[in-house]
Amino acid sequence: MQTTTIQKRLTVLPTTAISDATGGHTNIDGKIKPLSDDFKISGRALTVRLPDGENGAVLEAISKAQKGDIIVIDAKGNTNRAVAGDFVISLAKGVGVQGFVVNGVIRDIQAIRNLGFPVFSLGTTVAAGFKNGGGVIGVPIAIGGVVVHPGDYIVGDVDGVVVIPKEDVEQIAHAAEEKMRKDELREVEALSNGEASIRAYLDKVVTK
Repeated sequence: MQTTTIQKRLTVLPTTAISDATGGHTNIDGKIKPLSDDFKISGRALTVRLPDGENGAVLEAISKAQKGDIIVIDAKGNTNRAVAGDFVISLAKGVGVQGFVVNGVIRDIQAIRNLGFPVFSLGTTVAAGFKNGGGVIGVPIAIGGVVVHPGDYIVGDVDGVVVIPKEDVEQIAHAAEEKMRKDELREVEALSNGEASIRAYLDKVVTK
């Protein structure tokens, strides 16, 4: 995977810090969760919009993806038909796609976990999707209450998924890094001397 400097910076930042930096306005609905707690993604979005129950355009997205892309799929929240199973995920992994974020479900969950391929979704199902056509890629989509444009940055971990508009990524990364620095200083101040430092910190921040 070709990793840019900004992507490297985002990779080490937790979604909580990025959420604080964005004001929480681009947090994807928490129902969209990683299939494994250790999954972490950070990269640019390749968007897919699917008709209800359809998944054909996912293959088109995989064929056009650049290494390190994250395929972000608006499947209309359908939880009956999977947008992908382990075979499709294997194709995506094989061409260097970094992960999937799906407003919908996948199937073959154990096989996908065994592949170590990060998928964030509403869950799983046993039923395959249709391939009747009608899906489109590379267009703005709405997923989990957030608009995602092609090329926006996606960061996901065990706490959830955050979208960073591409035009704001440098500013947001810097703000998140500053938040992490301040949090580290706060922890040192509050926790360095056990109960004494904790009480001193609380006395400073709690309004009397």
